[in-house]
Amino acid sequence: MKRMKKMKNRGSDFITTEDLKAAYTVVQNSPLCIRTPMIHRCQQAFSIEENVQLHLKLENSQTTGSFKVRGLANQMAHLPKAVVDGDCHVITMSAGNYGKALSYAANKLGIQATVLMPKTAPDNRAVLMRGYGSKVVKVDVSELQSKVDEKVANEGMYFCHPFDDLHLIAGHGSVGLEVLEDVPNPDIVLVCCGGGGLLAGTAAAIKLHCQTPCRVYGVEPKTACTMFQSRVKGDAVTDHTSHSIAAGLSPPYAGKNSFAHNKAFVDDILLVSDSEIISAVKLLYKAGLKVEPSGAAAFSALMHHKVPNVSGKTVVVVITGGNVSPEELANIFDI
Repeated sequence: MKRMKKMKNRGSDFITTEDLKAAYTVVQNSPLCIRTPMIHRCQQAFSIEENVQLHLKLENSQTTGSFKVRGLANQMAHLPKAVVDGDCHVITMSAGNYGKALSYAANKLGIQATVLMPKTAPDNRAVLMRGYGSKVVKVDVSELQSKVDEKVANEGMYFCHPFDDLHLIAGHGSVGLEVLEDVPNPDIVLVCCGGGGLLAGTAAAIKLHCQTPCRVYGVEPKTACTMFQSRVKGDAVTDHTSHSIAAGLSPPYAGKNSFAHNKAFVDDILLVSDSEIISAVKLLYKAGLKVEPSGAAAFSALMHHKVPNVSGKTVVVVITGGNVSPEELANIFDI
């Protein structure tokens, strides 16, 4: 498998402009993905009090309902021959969206997939994955990585990392490149952050290709802020107590590759509460967009005045997913 190049003066492997362009071509040509729309100058429609020009990148309209399939498409393009030939199954861990995307892709490509899910994940996510033919096993969140490692060691499975694979990060960079095509000179880009793969790829694409200065912020729940903690500590941290209504933003650890890109390309991490995320989901829904809590965190940061020096700026918010059931929405509106 091709290794990503090392950038000078960095202690980790970094995706390059060449990697981003190659991954962009893969994503644009992949039958797994679509190019998602951008809603332009919509600040009044979404009752944003700040004096900004607001653009929303709608990854909730992506195939499988979230951005995850972008990075996955580039991962699938670099699978080992043993997986492609059917001699090796793939495995991942996911609370929902990545597992759904991998299950969808594996079904399309004729690959056998196993998804390990935290016991706290909604059952309807598991039903969707099984519908695509994947085997789904629920385990304690603290055991996700160790159980994956056991399957890889004992059964020879190939681990598709849900947020810390370099090919995946490069694939997610297609979001940033599409943003720059639709809004050539943004001042600020806001991206939801869980394990950090989307933030890493999007930030790298923006910083390496934008012709004017642009700030990129990641947004995490206050109670699941492993990337924020990692920036404070200076190294990728593990936190098995992470929890939030935004389950997709609550992995037990920050990715090491994601964190390295975060340090290099992300200006800061902003934190929002669960109640602030819920209010964003409600506002987006009332304006006509079905967005899951994990997909609304970045919008919540703007809505609740968490973004510094924003007045008069052109702001792009990435709405990252819309996989929320009617029952879950009803519960949110009851909160």
